[in-house]
Amino acid sequence: MWLLSNKVKVEDSGLLEGFRECHCHLLPGVDDGVKELHETLKILELWQSLGVKEVWLTPHIMEDIPNKTKELKEKCEEVKTVAPKGMDLHLSAENMMDNLFLQRLEQQELLPIGQDRRHLLVETSYYNPPMDMHRFIERIKESGYIPVLAHPERYQYMDMNHYKMWKEKGVLLQLNVPSLVGAYGPEVQYKAEKLLDKGMYDYCGTDTHSMRFVEYFLNGKISKNTVRKVQEIVAYEDL
Repeated sequence: MWLLSNKVKVEDSGLLEGFRECHCHLLPGVDDGVKELHETLKILELWQSLGVKEVWLTPHIMEDIPNKTKELKEKCEEVKTVAPKGMDLHLSAENMMDNLFLQRLEQQELLPIGQDRRHLLVETSYYNPPMDMHRFIERIKESGYIPVLAHPERYQYMDMNHYKMWKEKGVLLQLNVPSLVGAYGPEVQYKAEKLLDKGMYDYCGTDTHSMRFVEYFLNGKISKNTVRKVQEIVAYEDL
């Protein structure tokens, strides 16, 4: 098939073979992601059939979705008891850099990502940065964590100079792989391709919120060269 076309469906590309899912909203009923357990299990089974071995569940935590660590842990344990055998599930969170985040940081009431529990997946508004994003990042680092900025290609206020600056300040970047097949529009796809070409990404995730989103992603077209670049990131992820 590669000989007939430069691109192939994601589902047929081998992209997810050995993939470590480090950003998704599959913990049911806790945020704007999957609502029911049966849909979570359906997606996990599909991921497993395509080669995904490890999944980090990263529900939103923000002022509008003030999830509590204890409740998220209980929900995660419920999912683990019925998840596909052989699927390695972990709990983390996607943290909005708002006042709630600063409170949780001070109280050490966080759900970091990674085996060493040192990485924090963080996000901002798509349209505007926090009032003092530099202070947020420094507070994270001073607390002993490594900030991982979720889907930087989706932030409309950021350009290549911003990405370079944050990388120099020790911020790691996480690619939403569906960005590469146009899931968020052509402008986001263009930025994602540029960042990928320049080797700016450190981690990959799908940011899955629903089965409908999964189907769109898997039917998207992707080139063999792009698959190779994504797999190189996954191969060196140290979560």
